[in-house]
Amino acid sequence: MKERSYSEIMRASVMKQKQSKKTFVMDIYIDMLISEINLNVQKEKLLNRIDQAIDEKDRESFLSLTEELKYLNKKFGT
Repeated sequence: MKERSYSEIMRASVMKQKQSKKTFVMDIYIDMLISEINLNVQKEKLLNRIDQAIDEKDRESFLSLTEELKYLNKKFGT
């Protein structure tokens, strides 16, 4: 079995740490993307329901749904 030098071991360790950091950052980006997509889908559905409540002149549903939209915007900081 070939023994590696100290510098080879250190280089391998640094490369492993860099790869780990890249993977971590990529996971964060993926989570952010999924959250953004989820938010957009929820908002779109909610806006469609609000439009429907307006069309049907359903004041109670309209007020309830707009409160949900306010909460969703507040929750995601939009």
